[in-house]
Amino acid sequence: MSQVYFVTGTDTEIGKTTIAAGLLHAARLAGLSTAAAKPVASGCARTREGLRNEDALALLGECTLALRYEEVNPLAFEPAIAPHLAAREVGVVLDVTALRAPVQKILDKGADLTLVEGAGGWRVPLAGQASLSDLVVALKLPVILVVGVRLGCINQAVLTAEAIARDGLPLAGWVANVVDPQTSRLEENLATLAERLPAPCLGRVPRLAKATPAAVAAHLDLALLDLEL
Repeated sequence: MSQVYFVTGTDTEIGKTTIAAGLLHAARLAGLSTAAAKPVASGCARTREGLRNEDALALLGECTLALRYEEVNPLAFEPAIAPHLAAREVGVVLDVTALRAPVQKILDKGADLTLVEGAGGWRVPLAGQASLSDLVVALKLPVILVVGVRLGCINQAVLTAEAIARDGLPLAGWVANVVDPQTSRLEENLATLAERLPAPCLGRVPRLAKATPAAVAAHLDLALLDLEL
């Protein structure tokens, strides 16, 4: 049975893609088929093939299904700014309607594990008053929360978990990504997160010299998700 999860984070630049690629890699090692989507990405580079986003390419590299880049990342923008601002600059209406259809096409391929990665945190704006979280609600996806472990992460993590619950979606699990290994009282902070987040911790990823998908996967436990391994 195929399983789909939306990967969000407590903030931007806290390792959502690193963790998502690690989860996909762990699934591949378990013999599962994998697919991914990065519906919208800003900060893309111009190449001969068109705009390319480093995070989307990392996800594509861990997909066992034969997917084209444009399927994984249908909306790509060059400026490294908030996606709704980047879309506005080129006259694109960034709303749930524009994002839902291409993501659904990925989901319909039926991989054993499909991950849809967001941009930034849970309430990243789209056009008007919409947020990227509205797409997750429309697709009714369970959520994996990547917690960037550093000073202030407990507040961010708990507020994000509360927002996910308020939107009527299940928090399937969370990952502690230690972005600041010098965080004061690290163990106590991790224990507090475990006490306050209403989902299992899928792993604790230390600061790695080279955070390859294989290296990250070694710190993750897919058995805590509802997957047939």
